[in-house]
Amino acid sequence: MTAASAKAAVPDALALLKEVFGYPAFRGHQAAIIDHVVAGGDALALMPTGGGKSLCYQIPSLLRAGVGVIVSPLIALMHDQVAALRELGLRAAYINSSMNGDEAGAAERTLLAGGYDLVYVAPERLLGPRFLDLLERLRRLHGIALFAIDEAHCVSQWGHDFRPDYIQLAALAARFPGIPRIALTATADAATRAEIIDKLCLQDARQFVASFDRPNIRYHIVDKTNARQQLLRFIRDGHTGEAGIVYCQTRKKVEEVAAHLDQHGILALPYHAGMDPATRRRHQDRFLGEDGIVMVATIAFGMGIDKPDVRFVAHLDLPKSIEGYYQETGRAGRDGAPAEAWMAYGLGDALQQRRMIEDGDADPAFKRLAHARLDELLALCESATCRRQRLLAHFGESSPTCGNCDVCLDPPEIWDGTEAARMALSCVWRTQQRFGAGQVIDVLLGHETERSRQWGHDRLSTWGIGRALTAKTWRAVFRQLLALGYLEVDVAGFGALRLSPSARPLLKGEQTLSLRRPAEGRPTKEVRRSGPSDDLDTRARALFDRLRAWRADTARAHGVPAYVIFHDATLAGIAAACPRSLAQLRGIAGIGAKKLEHYGDSLLALCQAHAMEMPG
Repeated sequence: MTAASAKAAVPDALALLKEVFGYPAFRGHQAAIIDHVVAGGDALALMPTGGGKSLCYQIPSLLRAGVGVIVSPLIALMHDQVAALRELGLRAAYINSSMNGDEAGAAERTLLAGGYDLVYVAPERLLGPRFLDLLERLRRLHGIALFAIDEAHCVSQWGHDFRPDYIQLAALAARFPGIPRIALTATADAATRAEIIDKLCLQDARQFVASFDRPNIRYHIVDKTNARQQLLRFIRDGHTGEAGIVYCQTRKKVEEVAAHLDQHGILALPYHAGMDPATRRRHQDRFLGEDGIVMVATIAFGMGIDKPDVRFVAHLDLPKSIEGYYQETGRAGRDGAPAEAWMAYGLGDALQQRRMIEDGDADPAFKRLAHARLDELLALCESATCRRQRLLAHFGESSPTCGNCDVCLDPPEIWDGTEAARMALSCVWRTQQRFGAGQVIDVLLGHETERSRQWGHDRLSTWGIGRALTAKTWRAVFRQLLALGYLEVDVAGFGALRLSPSARPLLKGEQTLSLRRPAEGRPTKEVRRSGPSDDLDTRARALFDRLRAWRADTARAHGVPAYVIFHDATLAGIAAACPRSLAQLRGIAGIGAKKLEHYGDSLLALCQAHAMEMPG
């Protein structure tokens, strides 16, 4: 079958999945979504990262008459997806600002000549009068199979990925009636989902909501002490030589952390919006195309990153919300193999996020929602119960305890913190709600400092009443009081702590409070696993390494990321089977007809050479 004849030759979605994409069966809601869109229905698909969202519009684009038009927010994502489709022998293209006038003109002429099955375009370009006219001509000449709106959460004004042009995509419904639209995202709670439906005029769309659970990801949140050293230990303890992403809040911190890791033998690259575009692009290309690179970045990096073998995502600063945390950590383990989401979190993170919300230019309603979303994230960080349960509850999903987070593997010690909390709240009150946690803790511990003497704090009734607890424990107490809503941050007072209305019953002895002991940094009880090659024996592992080296060379020759050639899971399948024929090779997941044609002989030669060198 040639790519050009795909629509005519393969009328069945499952046959197309097997023949072109090389997979034996659909997963989850994929088949139902594809059937619905092929029949002409609109859809909203919420599927976790790595859940196979792309197939939900790629296959209908091939099965329906006309061209599938995919709206994508990032140029890098378009490039990689088009490269992957071309490797499969499909007729795909992008039209975006990375192209010069001649290149864009040539792509548009090919589009109007019926030369593509799928075309990717950014919302800003699609909504221009000239491109809309081009689409009108396309509809008359060849038809438009569908409109796919990827990363649909960008329509939400409450999210940190908000793109104003996404709101204007509602115009597609009026201008192109009868053409199905499918909006897709991995990150949307109930409020964001409602906003997508409203802003994109998808009220009649069928909703497909998959589980948000990523069972292969282990969640681990530690008390921040020395974040850089903690990160270094985390990477060395199970992730040496593996690809990962480290998120920091500021550009300066990105540069410093990347340099620190590099100095300690970990190949790390910085990425932030303040870098010149050429360097930023070069670093991204290296991360996508090479194995074992750690990208240290602000949240400017990540959306649309399709690298399947990211084995960990680490946060050295607190995200803004559970949605942000879920989205960022979801970039780990897209291949379904074990991965880890690790975060170092401290009292200063919570205070800083509060200040950032209040110092922003948003209106009061937005600030109230931002505080509420931060409260949910802080509750996750301070949770004494399963992290995954609390994370999924945010998305309206119930689940049993997971057995694969730090709380499940090493449950924290819970203690009666009622008296300690009352001491802390009383001391905030006695110091006139004018100081941050550091100074209040100094008063509780009776630390003689110039500031304490200057303000007369050594004469207060709360001076030294907390000497029975350590400074570390007091920081944990204040952090939890802030997360639980007993304390607030007075941004106008330069981050001073003040009592919230809910503190009164606790101060008056009308309620009790259980708190978590600060973690001592003990390792989790279960040995970490790395990836798809974990279950291979020594002989197969040697072939797997050989196949990865071949893949790297092939990817460089083609100018595409390594995973566009084959995912690690496919290479592991080849290594385990060591096939001797094209028929045996064809039976491995991830090898479709075109890839078998392109690479089958090379793969068999590698397997044969390996078998001869390592007989038995």
